Amino acid sequence: MATKQRPFHLVVFGASGFTGQFVTEEVAREQADPQGSSRLPWAVAGRSREKLQQVLERAAEKLGRPTLPSEVGIIICDISNPASLDEMAKQATVVLNCVGPYRFYGEPVVKACIENGTSCIDISGEPQFLELMYWKYHEKAAEKGVYIIGSSGFDSIPADMGVIYTRNKMNGTLTSVESFLTIQSGPEGLCIHDGTWKSAVYGLGNQSHLKKLRKEANLKPVPIVGPKLKRRWPGSYCKELNSYSIPFLGADVSVVKRTQRYLHENLEQSPVQYAAYVTVGGITSVIKLMFAGLFFLFFVKFGIGRQLLIKFPWLFSFGYFSKQGPTQKQMDATSFTMTFFGQGYSQGSPDPSK
Repeated sequence: MATKQRPFHLVVFGASGFTGQFVTEEVAREQADPQGSSRLPWAVAGRSREKLQQVLERAAEKLGRPTLPSEVGIIICDISNPASLDEMAKQATVVLNCVGPYRFYGEPVVKACIENGTSCIDISGEPQFLELMYWKYHEKAAEKGVYIIGSSGFDSIPADMGVIYTRNKMNGTLTSVESFLTIQSGPEGLCIHDGTWKSAVYGLGNQSHLKKLRKEANLKPVPIVGPKLKRRWPGSYCKELNSYSIPFLGADVSVVKRTQRYLHENLEQSPVQYAAYVTVGGITSVIKLMFAGLFFLFFVKFGIGRQLLIKFPWLFSFGYFSKQGPTQKQMDATSFTMTFFGQGYSQGSPDPSK
């Protein structure tokens, strides 16, 4: 609840960035919905008042709400200035953090929010950041009574909720799930903003750090119920979808595993094994992607290689990623489908120790 001490129910931090401007637009759209609940006071935050004002003006024009800029607060703060982050957090009940890559810019926001009793939500698809924040700040957040919720977007709500949905629909014990992501694009093709590309470059380039973090956590293995889920080879064929597929390298597997661990350890639910894939069409696409993947994995191992990948995303991704991101027409014509295949037992549950 907004109070005199916290005048805003939520603040969109990084509202002038590529993702932040769309989050701002969606918040404004929800607030204008006549079927929705009462309006909540909110604000946008970032380094430039001028850019934030421009984002609000564009949203106002698109939504047909000329009074929007005067209805939304503006907070000036910088990720490199902890005091300004504290001031932002003190004014909000919830901060929607849209500033990435989160491995570089996420922790100061998490820290400021916890210290000032503010909940924080982000859309990170970076397993190392997500898991590190849990180990460093879970107890502090619990003591303050606030929530730090990561991967609240494409990574990884569809995957996490899809596994739970599949379990709820199964008349018996679900033991494993495979998900297949299929992306449909329009006549202008598919394009993704290079923020996602950067996260992938740094994530794969620092896999050893993630492995070290998990080793230091020394968690007790979650029991495997039923047959062990076999991982598919890159380029395997899914006859149900009539398409070849490759492993999906996002945060979905990491997030789903953490959820399944929580449900098993705290709610005594039977854990579900999970694997994620993305469909790529025919064998020609598989061959192209495998060569591109090998090329990518070679470059991320070296500092100069990562710099080149970051500097020329359009070249090294064969046009799929760009610094400008997709056009409005491309976004309007693009959609995705996630298909879940579950396996299990119609009655009862096998002994997980066997």
